[in-house]
Amino acid sequence: MVARIPTVLPPSTSLHELAQRQQHELDAAQWLHEQGTPVIAPTPLLPREPFHRDGFCFTFWQYAPEDHEAEPDYTANTEHIPALHRALRDYPGDLPFLSAADPHSMTAELTRLQQHPDLIAPADLDRAQREWQLLEPLVRSRAAFEKAFPHAPLQPVHGDSPPANIFPSTHGPLYSDFELTCLGPIEWDLAGLPDELVNAYDRSARNQGLRELDRNVLDFVNAVGRLRTVATLALVPQLPELGDYLTPSVQQWKQGPFAGGLDL
Repeated sequence: MVARIPTVLPPSTSLHELAQRQQHELDAAQWLHEQGTPVIAPTPLLPREPFHRDGFCFTFWQYAPEDHEAEPDYTANTEHIPALHRALRDYPGDLPFLSAADPHSMTAELTRLQQHPDLIAPADLDRAQREWQLLEPLVRSRAAFEKAFPHAPLQPVHGDSPPANIFPSTHGPLYSDFELTCLGPIEWDLAGLPDELVNAYDRSARNQGLRELDRNVLDFVNAVGRLRTVATLALVPQLPELGDYLTPSVQQWKQGPFAGGLDL
């Protein structure tokens, strides 16, 4: 077995909220496993539920041996995602709308950054907060999203960049890390990816007779994703190495148009 133990969380995220998220992950991964979708599945040796100990909330999974000779191939990984979306489309579980965006934490983290001018300049933080005022209603409300994007169907999605969460096992690639699974547009799973990977997704979707990505919705999820990166700066005091990881993306956000150029 392998234990997954989240250790760095936004202060606004309670263990109860984390446990709910982990239960969605366990249930979705188990269901996909039962349908024959190649995933890392929960262990059958323990109850399929989160465990609590010493202030941590964790889950247990089947051990999958890694193919250490496999080279990362994000184009190939992205070409696998339309098949995952097709499988998830029939998932019967009740999932929250765009919970992967974590709007409550987004608001709290942007507020906390007011106390950290060492992490983000006040003018940049002001821009981020104004962008969030524009985007937040569409993240929090399914009705508002559907009004803005009436031609973008919603379905269960992975929630956390699935091309980066395909595990190279000795038995082949396995989908993993469904902790942010939720109801949303398929574009959410492609947020922040370069054009060549977006094109790889569309090419694979066409070959399978599936829907290609809507560029307007992709602009929206990219804008939310970039703002999520800015808000994550609030976690740098807890995990200092995040700073170096986040800085290039924050610089890209600063150089880009307000709210990704969206006309909402």
